[in-house]
Formats: sequence, structure tokens, C-alpha cells
Amino acid sequence: MKNKLPELSIFFPFWNEEENIEEVIKKAIPVADRIAKKWEIIMVDDGSSDGTLKIMEKLAKENSKLIVVSHKKNRGYGAALKSGFQKAKYKLIIFNDGDGQFDFSQTPRFIEKIDNADMVIGFRKKRLDNPLRHILMNLLKVWDFFFFGFNFKDIDCGFKLFKKEALQKIMPFKSEGAMITTEILARAKKEKLKIEQVEVSHYPRIYGNQSGGNLRVIVRAIRESLALWQSLHYGRN
Repeated sequence: MKNKLPELSIFFPFWNEEENIEEVIKKAIPVADRIAKKWEIIMVDDGSSDGTLKIMEKLAKENSKLIVVSHKKNRGYGAALKSGFQKAKYKLIIFNDGDGQFDFSQTPRFIEKIDNADMVIGFRKKRLDNPLRHILMNLLKVWDFFFFGFNFKDIDCGFKLFKKEALQKIMPFKSEGAMITTEILARAKKEKLKIEQVEVSHYPRIYGNQSGGNLRVIVRAIRESLALWQSLHYGRN
């Protein structure tokens, strides 16, 4: 980038990512240096039962710009994102999933669009997940169109950039689980925020396990989605 951003908050949600976290963070640091004058990287541990938190704490000791946020118990993807949003202090906030499936160096693609938008959301050029995740993604698109009236290319892509002032219009979020991405977009639509989309690369998960396709996560997502619909239509926040 020719001109660095004045400031940028970056955060990654992690849950049992001891095999991924160090590489993810160490790849992100030079990108942050290259694109922003002031930056922070917030590492959110969602109650991991492996060595994720220990590695976070080690990394934070090595670099004062790395910040640790830890949940005492596993609460869910939405809870991790909420903690990241709440901790972020700069005017632009970007998050990226902590499983190594996205290339954080593609952040300039988002920055190019943010001047004319309130938020920029990624969509995967080719989603490299198991077939069940593809089915669930398409079901989510239909569900969200029916209940919330929006249609984006990739609703649950874990790579999004926000202006903090826009986020403050739609926070606080209620969802603790996977429906957080639907909630963000539904509340943004209600507030008439401008949303741009940008293509990103997606890579297969090398280490660790995905949780998005298990029955408990799906049931929780349905419950949170119905509660969100009720909140938006009947004002029960």
C-alpha cells in the first residue's frame, strides 16, 4: 500500500488452535506493519482446552502490540467476535478467523473499498470445506433471505472490515454462536449501512477440527436466529 492507514484494530478468534495460532499471528504482524501506522492484534481465546492460551500469552510477552482476551469457558464463535469488537480501540476494525484458512495479506482488498462503505465483507472465491459445510452455507442463504431479506455471496465468511462508528450503530450483539454473522448483517440492513463485498482466497484447514457442522451448533444457530428475528421485528433487544 502506498499510504498507510492511520490506525487499525485486528482480531482473531481462537478455540483449540494450538497448532495454528503462532503461524497465523506471525504472518499477520508484518502485514499490519505494512498497512497501518498504529495497530493492535487482539487474540481472543474462547475457553480453549488445549495450549492455545499459553501460546497467546507467550506471543504477547514478545510484542506489546499483541493483546490477549480470554474466556474462562467456551462460549461460542459469536461470543469471541463480541469480545474482539469490544476490545478494539481504533477507528477501523478487521477480523479474520484463527484457523489459517484465510490469507490476512489480502486485507488491502478490503481497505480499497472501505472509504465508500460502512463495512466490507469477504466472499470466498472457492470454499474449501467439506460438502456438509457447502450445504449448510446454501441453507443459511435461503434462511436469511426468508427471515431477514438480504442476500450476500458469502454470509459467514470470517474476514470482515468495519468502521468503528458504523459498528457502534448496530452493537451490542446478542448472538453467542454461529448466527453472529447473520445478526451483524441483519442489524446493518436495518440501520441502512452500506456494505461492500470483496473476493478472498480460502484454504483447507490443515490442523484442528471444524465445529460449524455439528448438530449442537446448528440447533443453537436456529434458536439465535429466531430470537434475532423477534428482536428486530418486535423491539425486544
